[in-house]
Amino acid sequence: MKLIPFGQTDLKVNRLCYGAMRISGTWDREKIDAAAIAGGIRILEAAVDAGYVFIDHADIYGDTTCETIHGLALDKHPEWKEQLVVATKCGIRDTGKKPGLVHRYDFEGKYIRESVDGSLQRLKVDRIDLYQLHRPDWLADPADIAAAMVDLHKAGKVRYFGVSNFRPSLVNAIQSALPFPLVSNQVEIHLLRLDTFEDGTLDQCLEKKMVPLAWSPLAGGRLSYALLSAAEAAAVAPPSDPHIAAACRRLRPVLGEIAGAYGTTPLAVLLAWLMRHPSGIIPIVGTVRPEAMKEAAKADEIDLDRVSWYRILHAARGERLA
Repeated sequence: MKLIPFGQTDLKVNRLCYGAMRISGTWDREKIDAAAIAGGIRILEAAVDAGYVFIDHADIYGDTTCETIHGLALDKHPEWKEQLVVATKCGIRDTGKKPGLVHRYDFEGKYIRESVDGSLQRLKVDRIDLYQLHRPDWLADPADIAAAMVDLHKAGKVRYFGVSNFRPSLVNAIQSALPFPLVSNQVEIHLLRLDTFEDGTLDQCLEKKMVPLAWSPLAGGRLSYALLSAAEAAAVAPPSDPHIAAACRRLRPVLGEIAGAYGTTPLAVLLAWLMRHPSGIIPIVGTVRPEAMKEAAKADEIDLDRVSWYRILHAARGERLA
């Protein structure tokens, strides 16, 4: 895959990112053993072999174990320290497991600083390339957040900062307190969730030159039904949600026809649909199957034409634009 500049930064990344959320195979750290660690390292090796150099983590993934596996993979592949661009996130705390505590989001400056130190230790890197605030804290204090970011940047612990799942107004509030730009917003974007095209998120990314990272580009697997051939689809149960099933049925022939015209696969076309947006959307590919990693990477070869892009949009919506 080609390497491109990452927004306003000096980082060079793929047009697709590998999402490491599932490399540990569990969200329960007590279940992590030598076999799980070896399996997670093999998944990362497959991603790198498929051409991915941009790797997305979060401290919450695998209850910190995905970051730990990445660090252990670096022990085996020390050259990755220079080769890979590593992103991670913080802010999601306590998922109801500890008595007296509740699931919450936390952007207190003290917690951000502590979280960066924890991720650095687990990832076994000296500096995090991209550090993102995971989900909006209802008690977010822009001045406190900015002070933590400035300290971490000055200390050489983080190169660039971004956010994740943020509404434009909160991005603006935090940006107003910062002496340097936020460089990314990691949000859910796919053909079953088009909010970002209408709520100002992608407009803001264009304005501020922030890179949108699209998590769950296959809608958590729900769009997989649209990628099957007619014969394959007839042999499996459709999605239980009738609206999703209908959208997939409308998308299947369109994706298939366009894939044929471009000499590629429906999956590659679906990802290329996201990448066609002028904001430079980077889909986060989270599969653990090496063959699917390679198939997704084919999207990098497609420059989808405008008519095909709108045909796919119309099929997903089930209606023409107003």
